[in-house]
Amino acid sequence: MTSTIAPAVPGSVGDGPGPAGPPRGAKLVKMLPLAPSIVLMLVFLAGPILYCLYAAFTNMALTGTGAAEVEFIGLDNFRKAFGSNAFINSIWLTLVFTLISAIIGQNTLGLGLALLMRRSTKLVRSLVGTAVIGAWVLPEVVAAYLLSAFLNSDGTLNVILEKVGLNGQDWLYGAPIIAVSIANIWRGTAFSMLVYSAALSEIPKEIEESAEMDGAAGSRRLWWVTLPMISRAILTNLMLITLQTLSVFGLIYAMTRGGPGTKSQTLPLYMYEQAFSFSQIGYGTAIALVMLAIGAVFSLIYLRGLNSEAA
Repeated sequence: MTSTIAPAVPGSVGDGPGPAGPPRGAKLVKMLPLAPSIVLMLVFLAGPILYCLYAAFTNMALTGTGAAEVEFIGLDNFRKAFGSNAFINSIWLTLVFTLISAIIGQNTLGLGLALLMRRSTKLVRSLVGTAVIGAWVLPEVVAAYLLSAFLNSDGTLNVILEKVGLNGQDWLYGAPIIAVSIANIWRGTAFSMLVYSAALSEIPKEIEESAEMDGAAGSRRLWWVTLPMISRAILTNLMLITLQTLSVFGLIYAMTRGGPGTKSQTLPLYMYEQAFSFSQIGYGTAIALVMLAIGAVFSLIYLRGLNSEAA
């Protein structure tokens, strides 16, 4: 008696793996619409980064020998930087500027304004929001000139100080790093205010009411209830405003140009001076990489805090 053996059906039980996925060609066809985006990222993002890494280890310049013949010089640019008092001074001023204007100024004032707007009337919220966000949307150069007029020897700040019996000064010359820090606080606080306003709006009112009934009111409720509940927003805001402040150039350049002398010459201004005023592109790029490393250190600190909060 003969038996008929049915042909195996792909994907049936006992036949091993199921049907193969779409051929590789079909996958490539699906990725074709992404090709322009990938090419643009490689050209305008990865390309400049790789070129900067290359330039930082060369004697590249706009004029002179470095322009005629670019040579690989290893770590000489970095040795030159860390052996320069002007470079060390720029790092110090950058950290002071970031601490005063971002970590203390924008962060604290932004939180205070967010708390104020949360408990104030609609009219107050509208007025405060318009004033703060108006400073944020101003072009950087316009904001710089407004604050220069406010802080100079005949400016509004000194007039106010004299009215209350205090002696004024020309802040742009006597305390330039403080002056540019005040300007950056005034211009950038709106971002922190918006971040904290969004975070505070997500706190359930029931929790705050329970805390108040348990005796935690005012500053105690803020410290033990509100701040722990928005801790992730605090770390995120600190990371973003720190990175933004580390790269501030136009505001300081328009107000003081890094002066008088080098009293307000932060790393972005020092990098610009070396690369474009003195034509040392390789050296300026090495300074930019140091600035990138400083930003990466701050980012890792904040990200570690965010990870510990998530754990």
